[in-house]
Amino acid sequence: MEALSGTLTIEHEPSPGVVRANKSLMNSPEQLIAAARRGDQDAFRHIFERWARPVVSFVYDMVGDRALAEDLTQETFVRAYKYLDALRDESKFSTWLFSIAKNVAREHLRSAHNRSRKVALDDETVLELPDERPTPAGALLDKELNGVVRHALGALDEDKRLVFTLKVFQGRSYEEIAEITGFSVPKVKTDLHRARTEMRKRMGPYLGVKQ
Repeated sequence: MEALSGTLTIEHEPSPGVVRANKSLMNSPEQLIAAARRGDQDAFRHIFERWARPVVSFVYDMVGDRALAEDLTQETFVRAYKYLDALRDESKFSTWLFSIAKNVAREHLRSAHNRSRKVALDDETVLELPDERPTPAGALLDKELNGVVRHALGALDEDKRLVFTLKVFQGRSYEEIAEITGFSVPKVKTDLHRARTEMRKRMGPYLGVKQ
């Protein structure tokens, strides 16, 4: 496990080992997971490269800090590697992985809350959404809109922010969200409806929507 810690990167090109795993395992998640369980780190690195960006995006929407999200994503994959044998259904790997990411993010938020009594989700230095590459003409408007979205998202309570992020930004089904969060489907639907209402209310003035 120590061999992986601190060495997984999100943006780099696949290593030759990953390419070999890619060719031999034919990109099948089930085969990659089976190989990783046998200790094939190249296979697990391929899993990491496939899922790191969506996990970073999800965690970022939970914690509001890009660098922190990358650190917590590293922790997510370290835990996934450590507990890979606990996964019983390879077809549900992404749901299982996002559940781990959710736990890692929540643990951090609660730890930070206990230290400061306030989660710093409204800091001006973390307003931009990740991986945006706006054109020069649209950069100012995009940054302003991203700031509005970030402030509105940060104002949601933790459960609503979690459900909203998984549904709206990650495109998960109600059933998948229920599996990831441990919530019932009715709670997922209720929290999502309330989150959308709150987001619409907070973003309405900026978007010119009448309340």
